[in-house]
Amino acid sequence: MTTPHTLRDITECDGTDLLPRGHRVRGWTITDLIGAGGWSTVYAAQPADRYPDRTGRPPALLSAAPADIALKIMPTAGYAPRQTRRIVESACREVELGRRAGHARLIRLLDSFVLDAPDRPALDGAIVLVMERAAGSLRELLDAGVAEADRPGLIAGICEGLAHLHGAGWVHADLKPENVLLDGSRCVKLSDFGLATQVTGTHGYAPPMGTLDYLPPERWRAPLGDMGVKVRPSADIWALGIIIHEVFGSGASPFSGATPMARGAAVQEYGEGRAPLRMDQAVPPFWRELAADCLAPTHAARAPHTAASLLARITAEQSARKRSTGRLWGRARTAILTTAFCGIAGTTLWSDAARASSSALNGLEGAAAGTIRVFNAEKGCQERADRDPQCSLGMAIDPTGPYTADNVVPSRVWHGDVLEVDCQLPDGRAVIDEADLQSTRWFHVRLPSGSTPPTAWLPAVRTRDRPALQGCPHPAAGR
Repeated sequence: MTTPHTLRDITECDGTDLLPRGHRVRGWTITDLIGAGGWSTVYAAQPADRYPDRTGRPPALLSAAPADIALKIMPTAGYAPRQTRRIVESACREVELGRRAGHARLIRLLDSFVLDAPDRPALDGAIVLVMERAAGSLRELLDAGVAEADRPGLIAGICEGLAHLHGAGWVHADLKPENVLLDGSRCVKLSDFGLATQVTGTHGYAPPMGTLDYLPPERWRAPLGDMGVKVRPSADIWALGIIIHEVFGSGASPFSGATPMARGAAVQEYGEGRAPLRMDQAVPPFWRELAADCLAPTHAARAPHTAASLLARITAEQSARKRSTGRLWGRARTAILTTAFCGIAGTTLWSDAARASSSALNGLEGAAAGTIRVFNAEKGCQERADRDPQCSLGMAIDPTGPYTADNVVPSRVWHGDVLEVDCQLPDGRAVIDEADLQSTRWFHVRLPSGSTPPTAWLPAVRTRDRPALQGCPHPAAGR
């Protein structure tokens, strides 16, 4: 899936020959730009009229298509022969998969053709894929913050799509949040099959390409043959493990590093047995175990954990949780049993622990506050000036409870942030940071105006400051 841009962004950055709004591409009229990637530009479009011109296709083709579609345009002019061949092969893979492996969890391919545009030499001969249009991507959802109730459904939807894809004999080979889309009903759809490969026997072959943050250890050292590099379904399972961690760990990768190459080095260290797998403590136990199985360091260890078996585990866990918690599992979570994920909740319900903690601290309103500076033990994150989600740190609702997803506030902090703090709790839950320092001390911090909730707890290992503060009332006192 391409990344979202505005028309001005792309024309100013690289001078791409963009199609203006209202431009007609066969029977379609461009309505907007969706995004641009290395080899393609994707536009939103609508049927120009009931019958496309110069196509010779029966009217039924367009009458069966949705009113809004996406046109993926892949120019071939101006590239070296080898590059052109790769573009054509990529388009052929998408067309072949679209025709042979259609499923409700895969973006639907409606049509394909070669663009005849003599008035635009850069686009003449471009390959055009007409596809179902999505409403957004998992990456956008991660950036905005995924509601806790929606997380299981996201992962189950991805598993369902992968299970079908793998069962049909295909490997996606570029699974990442940008390629996990949501349709107008907020249902999961896997997309962008330009690197997808058909499996013959135990593996297929793909170009030596992919997104660094989602490549398994074996891909970093895979030999390149005449047909490309070997790819197996277990590569998609690895990428799924990274996505599980991102969904339940506030967008962060389980492998530390300030750049994709640095995180790739950490993956290789782990794959060679020289470093342990470290996951965010916010990831709940069931999902931590699931992610760990997906992130087994070798293909052989990962192979038993198929998309179908992972989906069965998720369904069983959610069913058991529903039975044990009764009415607390409402419609949004029940939907996961059918892996529908259609209709995302959009609001977060705060736990009794949050209300209890707030009640216990009411007596401290107006107390003199000190300040602390956030410290991230990851050196690469200390050097970054931007607020990369990979370098963000979580804060708890209840410092005495498990540091899991339902006990973490939506707000994140970064190295160097200065927070107001009004008291400290010496005997909270023990937390260990990336440098293996451990502490049971927690600071009660005030979040920026408008934050929900307005306060949170930061573990002492996330700061090097030790302000002189009074003790906080124990959160259990407010329950």
